[in-house]
Amino acid sequence: MLPDLPIGGVLAELRAALQLGHAVLTAPPGSGKTTLVPLALLDEPWLAGGRIVVLEPRRLAARAAAARMAELTGSEVGDGIGYHVRFDRCVSARTRVEVVTEGVLTRRLQGDPELAGVGLVVFDEFHERSVHADLALALCLDVTRSLRADLRILVMSATLETGPVAALLGGAPVVRGAGRAFPVEVRYLERAAEGPLQPIVERATRRALAEQRGDLLVFLPGGGEIRDLAGRLAEQAPGDLVVAPLYGDLPSPFRTPPSGPGRTAGGASSSPPTSPRRASPSTASRRW
Repeated sequence: MLPDLPIGGVLAELRAALQLGHAVLTAPPGSGKTTLVPLALLDEPWLAGGRIVVLEPRRLAARAAAARMAELTGSEVGDGIGYHVRFDRCVSARTRVEVVTEGVLTRRLQGDPELAGVGLVVFDEFHERSVHADLALALCLDVTRSLRADLRILVMSATLETGPVAALLGGAPVVRGAGRAFPVEVRYLERAAEGPLQPIVERATRRALAEQRGDLLVFLPGGGEIRDLAGRLAEQAPGDLVVAPLYGDLPSPFRTPPSGPGRTAGGASSSPPTSPRRASPSTASRRW
């Protein structure tokens, strides 16, 4: 049973659109696009048991999406749900959903222009736009027009201007999903930040942990700053605090966002921490 997220309200419309060809899906962040849509499409007749390839812009997001979908299906990563990023591949002959990064998909298209065994290519977070993503979309369109008329393309984004992309896909239908709004409060330090970055970030992080309950996500420029802050927090961490660094080059045993009781504080380069009270240092992350 898939979780009840806002994207569920438009899955029937999306299935109908993909039954006829390509589609564009737009819905706010946190609505469930990345993790629910591929799973909801696995049994579609036009897929005919083929594989779904999901394109994610960053390695950490690709691994996290695969881990979450595997959790939802009660399987291990690399079984029904897998991923393939630079220097790291976890798939098997049983894999039906494979989450890949942009360069991986481009190279695959160059080596296997027909994308044999693939029934759907999903371009997630397409608003981030890159040479690799644009090239992969162009190559996929070329495949559908010359080699694989049965191959479907789905472009997903929270903020993309959908008209030009829909036109590029031959007038593909645009499916619009809803989201859930939560209150956002912006607070600033009492005085302008001066001096080295790390002590300032550490003070702000400890203050947030003291004043608020729940998890904490800290954005930092890169892996070095993330590791430094994680070490500082771990030295004097409250008993219920889990410090969870998140960034693309993190060794594999530590890549999965923590879960379980307690609070999390951490930093990441591009991934969503999941579960109660954790602090994650990060350079670019979102909750999901």
